[in-house]
Amino acid sequence: MQHNARQPSTACCEPAQNMRRRALSCDSTGVQSVRVTADPTTPIAEPTLEALRQRYGGNVPRYTSYPTAVEFHEGFDEAAYRKRLTRASERKSEPWSVYVHIPFCRRRCHFCACSVIATPQHDRVAPRYVDGLAQELEQLDPYLSRRRDLAQLHLGGGTPTYLAPELLARVYEDLAQRFDFDQLRESSVEIDPRVTTPQHLDVIAQIGRATRVSLGVQDLDPDVQDNIGREQTREQTHAIVSLARSRGIAEINVDLVYGLPGQEASGFRQTVDALVAMNIDRIAVYGYAHVPQMRGNQRALVGRRPGPNERVALANAAREQLLSAGYVPVGFDHFALPHDPLARASAEGRLQRNFMGYTVSGGTDLLGLGVSSISLVDGAFAQNTTKLSRYHDALDRGQLPIYRGLHRTADDSIRANIIDALLCRQQVRRDEIQPQLPSAFNAYFACELSDLAAMARDGLVQDDGQTIRLTDTGRTFARSVARCFDRRSRQRSPRSFSQAI
Repeated sequence: MQHNARQPSTACCEPAQNMRRRALSCDSTGVQSVRVTADPTTPIAEPTLEALRQRYGGNVPRYTSYPTAVEFHEGFDEAAYRKRLTRASERKSEPWSVYVHIPFCRRRCHFCACSVIATPQHDRVAPRYVDGLAQELEQLDPYLSRRRDLAQLHLGGGTPTYLAPELLARVYEDLAQRFDFDQLRESSVEIDPRVTTPQHLDVIAQIGRATRVSLGVQDLDPDVQDNIGREQTREQTHAIVSLARSRGIAEINVDLVYGLPGQEASGFRQTVDALVAMNIDRIAVYGYAHVPQMRGNQRALVGRRPGPNERVALANAAREQLLSAGYVPVGFDHFALPHDPLARASAEGRLQRNFMGYTVSGGTDLLGLGVSSISLVDGAFAQNTTKLSRYHDALDRGQLPIYRGLHRTADDSIRANIIDALLCRQQVRRDEIQPQLPSAFNAYFACELSDLAAMARDGLVQDDGQTIRLTDTGRTFARSVARCFDRRSRQRSPRSFSQAI
């Protein structure tokens, strides 16, 4: 079989930030080969967590996709996307995944790096936006008529519950006209406890058939909330969790953020304790991404941000708290109670990852709807315009609002599979990747394996010649390990990405 993947090079790759180069050996054919392991007879001083952070804690992608969105280009346009949609529509037996972006918030929190539009003018912008989503679905109708099954649906933002309940209901109803909701395995929505009403939750549960709601909490410490421009009391959070459960929504996800101004170990511990007491099913612990050059609102933050070592301490303390409370680690930044579907999928090796985060229903073509949303269809990425006016203008002209994208090469697909395996299952089996390669695994990835050799000596990975595995310590730096296989980001400025921890 012909492959479009690149041939291996005997020249070493550029190393990831702060990675130490190791000597390479050559076999009799002259091709470099590396065994990712340390000599067990050589005593090695175990590096401290601070030393590991200095070597591997630089800025790296989050890898909700590979290649990452910074690689997208405007040469991939609407016509290219429609060709992919046509091909995808012929796979009638495969379900879709759908992401709907609702970009609005009443006001933007100082720490936020999401694609949002802050406006209190609900009555002016919200109805027009819901009309736009309906127009976008109409443009997609020719590709959906023969393929209607829906595996996964997620509404994100912004704040989906910024929409009035009747408008939110219309979004779900417009989707239900085109997709078979009876096939839904996951239906989730992001909610803001400060604006979400019982009527919102009725719509989400009854019309949206939601199995999960996600809440942004960040930190319950009032002083930290003052610093980041967000007021959300513990009582508000507890009340919305109770309301969601009373509507039959079984799974509650909460996002925490460490590294925010004014955070201290004692306060963050109290936040984690409060969420454990609420019996939250799934907790994500993210590192704050400080990118004021991209998000000017972050310049409004007040207070001292935790230093690099303090960030590590906050993340590790939260991890230990959650493990002690009976949560199991999922991927590299999620924790779930054992009954949670994500925890079960992780234990059974079924965990997957896409733009919506960790999921049990990935692997299908993903349609992104709304301003700035990203689709992955038939091996190609397509992103809608990030400008609301351009979004509406394109749809009014009868066009899909695509402004950039990327066709994934065979090499990209191979690397995406490896990165997903590391971040979802904490291991890569050579025998699963080898059939995709035009040459031997160790030859194709000779330079990448040399970087892993340094990480093996530092106790982040182990390799028995069959499987590359993350250690418990390596799990903390999983994104940095994954970056070894990211050929594209090595040429990118680290300012494009967030800190590894």
